[in-house]
Amino acid sequence: MIGDPLPTEKLEGQLLPKRLALPIFASDPLSSVAYAPQELLMILLVGGLAFLSFAPWVALAVVVLLVTVVASYRQLIRAYPSGGGDYEVAHRNLGEKSGLVVASALLVDYVMTVVVSVASGVDNIISAIPELNPWRVELAVLFVIVLAAINLRGVSESSRAFAVPTYLFIGSVFVMVVVGLVRTALGDPPVAESAQYEVQAESLTQAAIVLLLLRSFASGCSALTGVEAISNGVPAFRRPKIGNAQRTLVAMGGIAIVLFAGLTAVALISGVHYAEVPCHLIGWADCATEPQRSLIAQVAAATFGDATVFFYVIQAATALVLLLAANTAFNGFPLLGSVLARDGYAPKSLSTRGDRLIYSNGVIILALAASLILVVFQANLTVLIQLYIIGVFVSFTLGQTGMVRHWLRELQGAKHPSPVKHTPKKAKQHRSPVPPEAQPLTRAAMRRALVINALGAVMTAVVLIVVTVTKFTHGAWIVFVLMPILFLLMLGVHRYYRDVEREIEPDPTTTFGANGDHAIVLVGRMQKPTLKALDYAIAARHESLEAVHVSLDEAQTKQLKRDWVKQNIHVKLRILSSPYRDLSYPLVHYIKQRREEFGPQVVTVYMPQYIVGHWWENLLHNHKARRIRQKLMLVHGVTVALVPWLLDSSDLIYGRRSRPLPGQDRRGEPVRPPRPVPRRPLEGSTTKRPR
Repeated sequence: MIGDPLPTEKLEGQLLPKRLALPIFASDPLSSVAYAPQELLMILLVGGLAFLSFAPWVALAVVVLLVTVVASYRQLIRAYPSGGGDYEVAHRNLGEKSGLVVASALLVDYVMTVVVSVASGVDNIISAIPELNPWRVELAVLFVIVLAAINLRGVSESSRAFAVPTYLFIGSVFVMVVVGLVRTALGDPPVAESAQYEVQAESLTQAAIVLLLLRSFASGCSALTGVEAISNGVPAFRRPKIGNAQRTLVAMGGIAIVLFAGLTAVALISGVHYAEVPCHLIGWADCATEPQRSLIAQVAAATFGDATVFFYVIQAATALVLLLAANTAFNGFPLLGSVLARDGYAPKSLSTRGDRLIYSNGVIILALAASLILVVFQANLTVLIQLYIIGVFVSFTLGQTGMVRHWLRELQGAKHPSPVKHTPKKAKQHRSPVPPEAQPLTRAAMRRALVINALGAVMTAVVLIVVTVTKFTHGAWIVFVLMPILFLLMLGVHRYYRDVEREIEPDPTTTFGANGDHAIVLVGRMQKPTLKALDYAIAARHESLEAVHVSLDEAQTKQLKRDWVKQNIHVKLRILSSPYRDLSYPLVHYIKQRREEFGPQVVTVYMPQYIVGHWWENLLHNHKARRIRQKLMLVHGVTVALVPWLLDSSDLIYGRRSRPLPGQDRRGEPVRPPRPVPRRPLEGSTTKRPR
């Protein structure tokens, strides 16, 4: 499913050019235009049709904020191109706690990006095919699994798979907006199917009116989600990384602004009425049984005609790009997880690249978390959207505040510049040109960047307050519960790794060499796996060697002694009694006694282990050996050596037969010329052949 493994030297080939980076990292903010205008108008309609007159001004405020955030992140990409984004900025400039707040906010936001994008995509599919409504949750989880599988194939392949739908969406929505505006200019404006319905308005006080406008603005700000993904994904760009990432960010911002403003304008012209409660649309008889069609579906039907080819193209492109918008998170979440793991705030497994050179563990964790939330909330977009954008504006605010601190520090350092050495003219002619991104900024450029980031910090802080106040009681409180949990988990992981590092760091002086080397082969019955383990122990040439059997059954022990003589084995067999039928305690007690008698010997215990091919075989084998192994590893000076024995079913794993030859190969004895094995006699034992 995920393709053949890629070698590390192919990593450069997995990096993205700008044309493929745009659909990978910008599909989330670009797709937000499909539901951000809908959420904006839906909240305004709570107060009635008259409130639609505020829509252009609310949309303008969203556009101004988007321009500011794009300009701010353009500075961040240049200053911190390592891929940490807002987390790295806050961590370096505001301290550990602020960095972890940003990290927890971004992790929640990435999960919610997948959830909301998939739920919105399914919503648009159901708008075109209402018969699929009973399967909403199943479809959503299926799409998450498909997206995870595509991403596990690698960044390069997933970008090619997602490029066409993203560009198709951009082109089709742009054409729809232009056609709608041209029709309006020619005196034939499109009319939406819901324009005929009145809206049941709620009675509002003056304070409630202001709160409603702020809530509408907060919902419209969902168009900003995903802007930070490019700053987190700079390492995935081809060289020059900073320049390519900045150009992609500007292109994404420009396209998102045009589509958001255009779609909002055409929706207002065509009279789209999208209610938070469908039955608040007065005159719609089937509000209780039929799903309410999305805003973009109504605009497409009004512009091109219902059930036309262009209508289905718009719906298909919108559904695809909404589903693929989750891919922004599937790239950002693993990258952020790898940075956190590098800094010791997340399990180190998140920093490991998989077979396809991506951080596959992060992809899997994100898919599982998103699927769980979709099932819990039944893929309900109206409910899920309330959990959205809280995290992203937390990271926006702290990230921009950190950038302000960064530029203040840079300006302070620039007051006393180091002396410039003049280079002769001849030397200058042969000097290679310095790329713009590597050139130091002038003080004027630093001041300009400081103003941009300060403005961004203030605006995003205001929006964060608005979003929190307006969405808290509508479900956003869940985000404020999850973020502290993640914060404490990351802090705990970091403390744990720190303590482990202190515990395992080497002492000032180290003495090598143990006093003695003894081997024990654990014997149950006379079987081929036991003989193989014995052969391996003999081949290792320990100073002393013995076989140990823990006796639970007297008859079985007598049979083992007879078989030991028949096999002509020259290794001493020691019998340990176990009156309480426990295998591990007598063995551990014997080893401790031996170390007290002979000093700090290194004791190697050889144990055979079955290797099986079916999952259910694991339920039938190795349980006693596992329990013994766990107890032995708690004993000082003991090393456990596992000797694998491949059962026939193991060819399902290894693709080979476990019985290519009879005799020595099956017994586990490699063919080699006979040689003497020097032994040091054990005290109280005999070197004579047992009879």
